[in-house]
Amino acid sequence: MKVALGTLKDKGDDLVAFLEPRVGTKPSLSGGEIEIEDEEMKEGVRPRHVKTYIKRFLYMNGVRKKYRVFVTGKELTIQEIELGEKEEEEEKKAPEKHEEAPAEEAKPEEPEAPEQEPAKEETTKEKPKKAATKKPRPKKKKAEEES
Repeated sequence: MKVALGTLKDKGDDLVAFLEPRVGTKPSLSGGEIEIEDEEMKEGVRPRHVKTYIKRFLYMNGVRKKYRVFVTGKELTIQEIELGEKEEEEEKKAPEKHEEAPAEEAKPEEPEAPEQEPAKEETTKEKPKKAATKKPRPKKKKAEEES
């Protein structure tokens, strides 16, 4: 089985160390490819499993959103995703907004703390009503009781 690293060549040694206990054999790194001997692999490990391991490695290194992993037979390819300008700007803005959000939330909590009791009353009034339960059917009278 071959894994083509593409632009992820610099992390090849780390990926080999990550895959070794999961695959059951030490993969060999040569240039921009990792070679895994099929005969020495653990029983039941398939290329789709190796793809999942690679995706987990990418996530742990914080680059999962920048790469895709393709499986073609027994060959895996790690390909970098080209982000557009808008996507790159959004990615840079997202961490900034995330850092500011907790600071903004802390300020409104202080004035609301003494007024929590009236706020609870308002929420109880606004709760939607539950659907009415079915009424029990009247019991059928026996023929003897009717006469």
